[in-house]
Amino acid sequence: MKILFSPSETKIAGGDEISFDKNSFIFPELFEKRMEIVKQYNDFITTASKEELIKLFGTKKEDVLEQYSKDLFKTPTMKVIQRYDGVAFDYLEYSKLKENEKSYIDENVLIFSNLFGVLKAGNKGLPDYKLKQGETFFDLKIEKFYMDNFSKALNEYLKDEDIIDLRAGFYEKFYKIEKPYTTMKFIKDGKVVSHWAKAYRGIILKLLAKNGIKTIDELMSMEIENLKIEEIKKSKLKTEIVYSIF
Repeated sequence: MKILFSPSETKIAGGDEISFDKNSFIFPELFEKRMEIVKQYNDFITTASKEELIKLFGTKKEDVLEQYSKDLFKTPTMKVIQRYDGVAFDYLEYSKLKENEKSYIDENVLIFSNLFGVLKAGNKGLPDYKLKQGETFFDLKIEKFYMDNFSKALNEYLKDEDIIDLRAGFYEKFYKIEKPYTTMKFIKDGKVVSHWAKAYRGIILKLLAKNGIKTIDELMSMEIENLKIEEIKKSKLKTEIVYSIF
């Protein structure tokens, strides 16, 4: 089973004083292709005006602008799953998991970075970067770039796997799943929720790890506290489980 997951705009700072290389990320054969985007990002942040950085990062805070406008290739790196912060990652509580549960996450979760593209949760070598969702640089169409250049490798990687897609809608632009897969929607009082959707993605990911879930059938029989399956919708390749929060 593989779980597709969103990143977060907030990150954990610091890391190891080791830069990333072709062995840092999934699909090392595509490292140079990935670097086409990363190098242009690095060129941009090290030469951009303050106004350009404010737009790219989505903040006017001076300390943040200074922190994230440094050479990315000289920035400390960290395991992918440990780099990201935010609601879903807070509820996942990766640092509190047992070693076998961490290994489940490391091996089975794919996180779609809006700068680095698809990453394996256990990949080691992700620097602390900042790129506001939906922003770009040098007029690059980053989502299309990764869709065009990484989809073939992802299709091959996922061909024999059950897939749970827990990505937010924006990150679907980086890769379109071309086989049957399962998604989830969360409603409360009849309305789709946003904050709690992020929280429950983290909670469900933690439960998948704790229970060592390997198939969709095992997922369907897994009890989730405060959630009840209201409906299961099927449309072409997608099966959507609608959960109500109570």
